[in-house]
Order: sequence, then structure tokens, then C-alpha cells
Amino acid sequence: MSSSTVITNIATLVTNDPSQGDGSPLGLVRDAAVVVDGDRVVWTGEASEAPAADDRVDAGGRAVLPGFVDSHSHLVFAGDRTQEFNARMSGRSYTAGGIRTTVAATRAASDAELEANLTRYLDEALRQGTTTFETKSGYGLTVADESRALRIAARHTDEVTYLGAHIVSPDHADDPAAYVALVTGEMLDACAPHARWIDVFCEKGAFDGDQARAILTAGRAKGLHPRVHANQLSYGPGVQLAVELDAASADHCTHLTDADVDALAGGNTVATLLPGAEFSTRAEWPDARRLLDAGVTVALSTDCNPGSSFTSSVPFCIALAVRDMGMTPDEAVWSATAGGAAALRRTDVGRLAPGARADLIVLDAPSHVHLAYRPGVPLVTQVWRRGEREV
Repeated sequence: MSSSTVITNIATLVTNDPSQGDGSPLGLVRDAAVVVDGDRVVWTGEASEAPAADDRVDAGGRAVLPGFVDSHSHLVFAGDRTQEFNARMSGRSYTAGGIRTTVAATRAASDAELEANLTRYLDEALRQGTTTFETKSGYGLTVADESRALRIAARHTDEVTYLGAHIVSPDHADDPAAYVALVTGEMLDACAPHARWIDVFCEKGAFDGDQARAILTAGRAKGLHPRVHANQLSYGPGVQLAVELDAASADHCTHLTDADVDALAGGNTVATLLPGAEFSTRAEWPDARRLLDAGVTVALSTDCNPGSSFTSSVPFCIALAVRDMGMTPDEAVWSATAGGAAALRRTDVGRLAPGARADLIVLDAPSHVHLAYRPGVPLVTQVWRRGEREV
């Protein structure tokens, strides 16, 4: 039999329920309380009106908000690309293989090594407030290595993405069409049972629009729902293809035409922005303000990967989004919680309202605004997942 807990003396509660509190998208409640029963939220509101519960936790005048929903990461990998990053930041040319370097290391690693690496970064993310995460394959690029990556990931999350179409495998460098046939055929057959999503890197040097369409359509026929790495490095067809195929998310969205923005505003596809990638490559920032002003649903995620965004910190990405992408602190926090949930088509996470999963974080600060106001400071002092305190 489950027991109930009231978390009270909350200075500011972010519910992401506009029917609560101040009526804003964040549904801010001051002097608030949350009641958890089992793994669910059963009540939120002003502390003075909180119902009785079996246990009581005093938040000490701190802010409470939903656990972060990190809807884009690449955590099943081996190896290290420190030299590549150091060269890039030092203005030196570097000729190592980028993603191919990680592919070689990942293929050479044992299952145990890959899983140990995955759990290390998941623990790191949890300590920083991430309670739901998506992760992808994409560093194996063979039938055996892609399917084992997904099997390992599926032991730790329901949000698993098949990304055999990360780049054309080095084994098929001279015959991309044969690799697309593999990704949509034997590799898809082996990977689909372990994944919920299918993704493709639609970009010059990776997969063009026709190839991406074929890959996503094949995945959809196997019951996988599309996501797209879209318009990161250049203008291209990725965003509009994502909207056309009802992809849950178009990720990166750095180089957008007016038609791309209009398509996103008129469809159900979330624009997931990944500021860690721009920070780590000194690339142009995505224009979040342009998307938000057009009415596009925006998510924020880490893109945690060993090459171009080696951060597991959603708070860091929130600070970047506010400082360099035109987002307000409220918008950035919403995008890292409810926005991430929308990018995964989830309604049970990313909010704190009756019926939602009891995933929440307590900040050592009176307001969620401190996540951007105090960048780099470890403000997450408690993490609750499924109604149990884990940090």
C-alpha cells in the first residue's frame, strides 16, 4: 500500500499547468505544496490548503519544478574526442574522423563497457535534475552494433531511438545507396523491436531529403515514430520533411527559412534546440525568439554526445538559451520540461499536476529563474523520480 507525502514550504512551484497559480504557461504557485501518492502527483496548490498526508517534507522556502525531460542525447558510445575539441577551440585544423572515431571505439567496446558508460552519464544527468531522457544508437552502424546499442539503452529508458542513419557507415562510403538499403532493411528489422523512434541526420554530407524520407517511411512501417536531425549545419529539407511526416521533433533547427518556421508553426512537430552543440562548436545560435514568436512549440535538450556537445547539464543549456538564443527564463524552463515532454509526445512527465508522474526537483534557490541567473552553480539539491527521492 502506497503512502502519501506532502512537500510544503515551497517558495515557487512550477506546475506547467496554466489552470494553476498565476495562469501563466508555467502555472506558478507561490507559498505552495505538492502531495505525492505512490509514483503520482495527486494535489498541487497553496500550502495553506494542502490536504493531510502520511509524511511531510519541508522544502525550506526553495523552488520546486518538474524534473527535466532531455529529449535528445547520444549516450551509447565508447572512446574520447578530447583532442578534437581542444584543436577546435585552439583554432587548429584536425583531421581525425569525427563521428567515425566514435564508431570505431564503440564497435571495439564490450557490452559491459558501453552500459557502464551509459549509466555513468545517466547518473550525472540525474544529479542535475534530468528525470526522463531519450537516447539514440548511431555509433555502431552495423546490424549487430546498432541492435546491441538499442538493447542496452532499452534497459534504462523507454525513449529509445534507432539512428542507423547517423552518417553513411565507413563500410559503405563508396555506396551510400547500399547503406540506405541496409538501414531500411536488415538493420531496421533487427533494431525495431528495441526502439520507439527512428531518426535520421538529414544534412549535406549525411543523408539527403529523398534518402531521409525513405528511411523514416520504412521505420514508420515498422511501428517506429519519426524524429529528424534537421537544418543543423545548413539550410535543407529536414524541417519540412519532419512536419510532413508528423515527426515528433525536428532537432537543431539552426538554419531556417520563413517557410520552415511556418511549417513548424502549422504542424505538430516540436522544434528541439540544442545549444550545447553551438557552444561546443562555436557555431551560429538557433533563433529561439523567432520560433516562439511564430507560435512554434520549442524544446531544449542537451544533445549529450562525445563530439559536439559533451554536456549532460540541462541547467547549463537553460542558461545558454536565455543568454544567447533570445528566450526568457520562463520560456527556457518550460522548454526543458513540458517542451521536452511534447517532443516525446508524453503527457505524464514535464508537469506537476494531478495524475502526472511524481518527477520533481528542488532548487537551492527561491525561484526557477536562478537556473539562468546563476549559471554553472549546482542548484539542484533534491531529485524525486516516480515519487521516490533519488538525490
